[in-house]
Amino acid sequence: MEKKGRLIVLEGIDGSGKSTQYRLLLERFQKENIEYHSTVFPRYGEESSALIRLYLGGAFGDKPSDVNACAAAAFYAVDRYAAYKQDWGVIYEDGGLILADRYTTSNAVHQGCKVPEAELGAFFDWLYDFEHVRLGLPKPDLVIYLDVDIETSLRRMRHREEKHHTHADIHEKDVEYLRACLRTGRLAAEHYGWLRIPYLKDGMEREKQEKNDEIFALIKKTGLI
Repeated sequence: MEKKGRLIVLEGIDGSGKSTQYRLLLERFQKENIEYHSTVFPRYGEESSALIRLYLGGAFGDKPSDVNACAAAAFYAVDRYAAYKQDWGVIYEDGGLILADRYTTSNAVHQGCKVPEAELGAFFDWLYDFEHVRLGLPKPDLVIYLDVDIETSLRRMRHREEKHHTHADIHEKDVEYLRACLRTGRLAAEHYGWLRIPYLKDGMEREKQEKNDEIFALIKKTGLI
């Protein structure tokens, strides 16, 4: 059966401004009376994220590399599968518009960085088959990748931790892992054909509204809204 819904995904490493752009898009959709359903991954408050929370909390090792890419990818995939079955699947199948803050794309970025670069293409293809074919999760119609430099990412994350009195998980506190995620994210964007939105322009941080205008224009251009 041909799919009926539309799925737009915002992706990016920690500190890329993804949550801000997601919020601005939701506000814009509401202002323009665009019907949508929103979802954020991982769903830390749900039972389906139990293995993710154990992994990020260091229960399986205090470094991201202590859990191999395929095993960790499965943790996140289970949470997405549960969300699809329990939350937004019916809306999507009925033709609804879904806006997701992260999705299957995050496995490519955050687990792909554990794979040797020579094997990345095969890993990206395995992920696609695992989540979209074997598990049957809908394929995104549009993935917008928010690209950022490592210095800005770290600065934004540390500011967020201070503001909200939170502590970094094993991903967030490992700078070399984050550097690897950044490299892998750019390769994934090229492999899958994601649309890239740069954080900087002429070496300067872009205004968040300018980026949001660009993102919204790209979405409209695709005809998804």
